[in-house]
Amino acid sequence: MQPAEKCTLYDQLQALPETLTGEILNGQLHAQPRTSTQHGHASSVLEDEIFGPFHRGRGGPGGWWVFTEPEIHFVLNVEIAVPDLGGRRRKRMPVPPREHRIQIVPDWVCEILSPSTESKDRRIKMPIYAHYGVSQAWLVDPEARTFEAYALEQGAWREIARFAGEERVSVAPFEAVSIALRELSLPDASGAR
Repeated sequence: MQPAEKCTLYDQLQALPETLTGEILNGQLHAQPRTSTQHGHASSVLEDEIFGPFHRGRGGPGGWWVFTEPEIHFVLNVEIAVPDLGGRRRKRMPVPPREHRIQIVPDWVCEILSPSTESKDRRIKMPIYAHYGVSQAWLVDPEARTFEAYALEQGAWREIARFAGEERVSVAPFEAVSIALRELSLPDASGAR
């Protein structure tokens, strides 16, 4: 009789329903529902502002691969993060992999904060990103209209910019564009942002 194969955390992650996003962080499986409309809107606006100039080189310097919710395998099938947005310079990753597992550490990640993800994004994922050498990180809260940018220096995050309210955002590594912070929020019932 053959012993039953042990189900790994990655097997459990792959078995999650499509309505959930799964990550394996510090040896624990984390699953959360797909993004809310507000969360998705903020991610789409940021991607739209960055994709043309940096991914495609239209009206900007190009030289980047920018992906929505990339499955980053810091350790293949063991340490897996799914940021809202992630980017790599093409000089480090000339051609992206065809499969969903990306093993090249991103140069930049962006997390869209929400009440259900903020603690995990700040307390679990940011230290993991630092540990594996992600060089730039953005934390964006569309509800509070805040935007924080960090650079990795000697293994620790240093805040390089903070924006709030109606400000326009222009910060590394995408300082060639200016993002209207108010555009990241959906209008309220009255139509005001």
